[in-house]
Amino acid sequence: MGGMLYKLFASASLLTLGLYHLVCTFFHVLKSPQSYAAKPFYPLPRVSGNNNRLQKLPLIILILSLSVAFLHQTLISFYSDPLVKGSTPVHRFSSLNSAAVFLLFLLVSVYLLLSESASSLVPLPSDLLFALASGGFFLHYSAATASASIQTSDLQAHCDSLSARVSALCSLLCLLLACRPRLFVADAALAASVCLQGLWQLQTGLSLYVDGFIPEGCHRLLDVSGGVEGSTQCDIQESKLRAVSVLDLMFTVHVVLVVILLFVTYTMVAMAAGVRRTGSYEALPNNSSDSSNHIQMKSLTGTQA
Repeated sequence: MGGMLYKLFASASLLTLGLYHLVCTFFHVLKSPQSYAAKPFYPLPRVSGNNNRLQKLPLIILILSLSVAFLHQTLISFYSDPLVKGSTPVHRFSSLNSAAVFLLFLLVSVYLLLSESASSLVPLPSDLLFALASGGFFLHYSAATASASIQTSDLQAHCDSLSARVSALCSLLCLLLACRPRLFVADAALAASVCLQGLWQLQTGLSLYVDGFIPEGCHRLLDVSGGVEGSTQCDIQESKLRAVSVLDLMFTVHVVLVVILLFVTYTMVAMAAGVRRTGSYEALPNNSSDSSNHIQMKSLTGTQA
């Protein structure tokens, strides 16, 4: 039950963060395309002239979410888990590895909040923040890949592997934004990838911890002596292959849902920003050269006369 609750929390946090960044990205590129540049953090609009606390609300929510994730990974490292390869010691170091990754993101977010609030701290450049985020996502990709390699549950290993691929994509997009901050496609794709990660965390929790969504022919792992309940395992090879195929299908479905979300969000932001579609036009012919030639011919004719 605890694993499913954490997956729900992670899914809600990632979806909120990704959707907010997507809305802000579309709004800024539609309102001022000439001056657009990707930002790692978009503050809320100022409510009043003297109150700017709400502007940092998204960053505060991000810090709280990262704190919960860091504490969760740190706490579960102290519990025994004989259902992974290498038993409890491997589980402990794997959890601490994930906690260290969340700590990196947490430190960057806290410094960003302090630099926005205190005048004594110099804000980090956006390209450096994107570079740090790229490194953090790459470390998360490495941690998720390592976690997939120690799982005795083939389904959980496959879920972690797909999650690692999304993190690798986020790392690449952040690196592109660090080098090309005006690359709008990379900024929108980064927000969409975060939304995809959130949806996949939800699907992972449903497929591994909810009986109604466990694939046919699979069951929950259980260590009777230790009383430890793990994720889902498929004993028969045919059931395992079918379950993996179902997960691949669901991942593709989530990608399609994110694309639909991107289209809907862009349309709604464009309507809210007052952007309307204009008809196509053709460039008017430039008659300035013909007019100047006509004037020159008249002047020459007058001179000759």
